[in-house]
Amino acid sequence: METRSASASASVEVKHVTELNRLDLDDLCDATDAAIVDGNGFGWLNPQPREQIQRYWKGVLLVPERELWVGRLDGTIAASAQLQKPPRNNEAQAHSAQLTTHFVAPWARGHGLAAMLLRAAEDFAREIGLSHMRLDVRSTQTRAIELYETNGYVRWGDLPSYAKVGTDLVTGFFYVKKL
Repeated sequence: METRSASASASVEVKHVTELNRLDLDDLCDATDAAIVDGNGFGWLNPQPREQIQRYWKGVLLVPERELWVGRLDGTIAASAQLQKPPRNNEAQAHSAQLTTHFVAPWARGHGLAAMLLRAAEDFAREIGLSHMRLDVRSTQTRAIELYETNGYVRWGDLPSYAKVGTDLVTGFFYVKKL
């Protein structure tokens, strides 16, 4: 599935990927680094060695329960989202998926990539018969929270000790959406 949009100054595209060539992997690693430095590194607090980030993304593509979308700005990968499907041995939660590693590099924000990635993951979840999407986010990620709430996600819980950033504990918010 591929979604394209163009503004007067930029071309944006979201694509479901099952492999990454060397250039795409480098772009995705660069975007990941930029998101980490900006405080939105989906768990990482500090930039990681390049080899570790490359292994992470290559590993994502090997896991059958994970689906990866990338967002491009003017042809360069600048964003991602993953859909983590339920494990095959979990019949009780077979209706629900988890959205994870949903981010846009700071230099690519403001072009609608985050919303496009979210819609692509939701559409795919519906296509494969899932009825609910779950996600969690740090309370400090106000733009992401606004996006999720605007798109119908309902916060069902908070965890005050969700993440530790330096010496501070950061609250995490948990959301769900009926697709």
